[in-house]
Order: sequence, then structure tokens, then C-alpha cells
Amino acid sequence: MAPQRPQGADAFPKPQAAPEGKAPSVESSGTLRNADPAPLYAALDLGTNSCRMLIARPRGSQFHVVDSFSKTVQLGVGLESSGRLSRASMGRTVQALRICQKKLESHGVARMRLVATEACRRAANSREFMRSVRRETGLTLEIIAPEEEARLAVVSCAPLVETRTEQLLVVDIGGGSTELVWVDLRPVAPALRPRALMRLSAGFHLPGEGPQARVVDWISVPLGVATLREQFGDVEDDAARFALMSWFFEEQLANFTPYQGQQAREGFQIIGTSGTITTVAASFLGLRRYDRTKVDGLTMTSGQIDSVIRDYLQLGPEGRRTDPRIGRDRHALIMSGAAILQTLMRIWPTDRLSVADRGLREGLLYAQMSADGVLQDGPAR
Repeated sequence: MAPQRPQGADAFPKPQAAPEGKAPSVESSGTLRNADPAPLYAALDLGTNSCRMLIARPRGSQFHVVDSFSKTVQLGVGLESSGRLSRASMGRTVQALRICQKKLESHGVARMRLVATEACRRAANSREFMRSVRRETGLTLEIIAPEEEARLAVVSCAPLVETRTEQLLVVDIGGGSTELVWVDLRPVAPALRPRALMRLSAGFHLPGEGPQARVVDWISVPLGVATLREQFGDVEDDAARFALMSWFFEEQLANFTPYQGQQAREGFQIIGTSGTITTVAASFLGLRRYDRTKVDGLTMTSGQIDSVIRDYLQLGPEGRRTDPRIGRDRHALIMSGAAILQTLMRIWPTDRLSVADRGLREGLLYAQMSADGVLQDGPAR
């Protein structure tokens, strides 16, 4: 049976007070009745490592998830060396997409966006694969550009921005790429900053009058947890491989404008979204069974993150494989993701990270609903 999103797993929080250091609580969804007249929307994210989908219904200024799917398909295995998607990885992915198609059909979803990211952007045979997907499942996937992927990551994380935040770095560590977006929020009143970030779904440089969030710079680094690991797969020593991955990733940031200058510590916030970051958070909390309601919105210090990563290194490959906090689907990729995360926390002027268990799917859903004007706040203009 496909995994279901647990109770309390909606994307946008209630507008209510929250304890210091935590995001607002998330409203429970449950299973909505078919009699609900609100339309259903779907968002599917086919990445380098995973295939994930959400089906949701707008409700007020939020949305409620009514069904979900997530499966590790390893679409990008071997892509670094061959430049092509392998027959085996395409077969696994098509099987997962058949399940998604059945869910979409059973729920009667008419409004959807089904997207593919870095692996399909880079593979020489991606067009052939897209045709195969349509022939085998009836689904039409679109390969989105890195900028749109970065924009949607920002949109999904908007509810976690703090009112005191003036400079924001949103980090999305994927399987095949890592997106970084630096946003200047100083022109926008504190209470309006989350909404200003959501408006970026229409573009990073929007025309218009009045205070707006300003994207200082963004970058899509073609290294994620899968591709970075493949770069150093021939290094046998665990600690040496980790150090090399960290050094190599930092080298790719040379053209990112905020990397080249000094940034103020006061009013700066990093929000991170990825399986790596939520896994590190779950390990810090000692969760033997993952609980999104405890992870999403959690604030971790750089010292706490470093402690978890040191623990991973001490465990070694075999220890990580059997550690229930990491999980068998992620143990092989956790150190490449940890190298990226630790590098980012070392470079920029903060000792705190806001953890987001949300990402491209949530951004896709919000953007569709906002464009249709079905959210209480109305469409983002």
C-alpha cells in the first residue's frame, strides 16, 4: 500500500501564536468527504532519487492533503557516468507513476502539475523517457527549469519565515541538484513577509509598485545527494570522502553573489528543505519513527547539526545502514547531504537553521491554487 500522509500533515499553518523557536502548528487534515465542493489539485515531483505526489483540496487560505505517495526510484543512478537514464531506473519509475495515475483517476483530479527535475534535465534520453511515461501511464510530465524549481521551494517555505527576518536564504537539497535563493525582505513590513515570498511563484523579478521581496541572487548547483555521492564513490575512507564532498560543494558556490561578501548576522534566517535536513532533525530528536509534526518548523543550532553529523561519521556505513533514525532508503545518501548542509552552515552568518518538511510539491499546489483564486487570500499578483 502506498504511504499516506499522517494526520497533521498539511502544508500551511494556522494563523495562531506559536512557542518560541517553533513554527505555527499545522492544522490536521484527515480524509475529506467527497461531498466537499472544493476542487482537488495534485502535484507530482519526479526527482533524481524519489517520486512523490500530493493530492489536496483548498480550504480557506490553506490546503488539506487528502492523499499522498512517495517512493524511492533512483532514477538518476549511473547518470553521472553515462549521461543517460538506465533501463532499470526508468522501469522502476514507470511502476511508481502507474500508482500515481491510479490515485489521480480514483480521486477524479482534473487540475494538476506533474514535473520532473534535474535527472531529466540532464539525461540525453529524457525525451524518450517522457514519451515512454505517457505511453505506459497516460501521464504527461513537464521538465521544469532550475529557476522555477528554486521559486517553488521559496513559496513552500514562506510560512516558516520569522517576522524579524530581513535576509533569507532558502536551501533545497535535492537528489541531483541543490537550489539556493537569497531574498532581501527589508522593504516589506514584517507581517507581510510570508505573503511577499509566496508572490515569487510568478517570478523572481516581478514588475509592480509597492514593497516587494527582492531576490538578491539564486543558484542551482548541479550537485545533490545522489550526484555528489557518485563523484566520490571511489574514495574508500568514510571521513575522507565526507571532507572531499564538503570541499567540492563549496567550490561550486564561487559565483553565488552572497558567498562573495560579508553578511550581517542580525535578522538573517536559513530555511532548509530536503530529506537530508529532515533526517538530521529526526536524528537530533531521537525519533525512531518519523513524525512530521515534530520536525516541520523545528529550529536547530549549528552545534546540534554538527553533533548529529559527527555521530553519523562515528557510526560508519554499516552503522548508518541499521540506524532506525536514518532509514534504509536514505542511509547511502545521508553523508553527501550532510556535507552540503554542514558547508552551508559554516559559510553563512548564523548558528540556526529552520527545518522545513515541505518542498516542490507544496509549492506547486500553492501556485496552482493561487493562480486559480481558490484560496481565501486570493491569487498572488
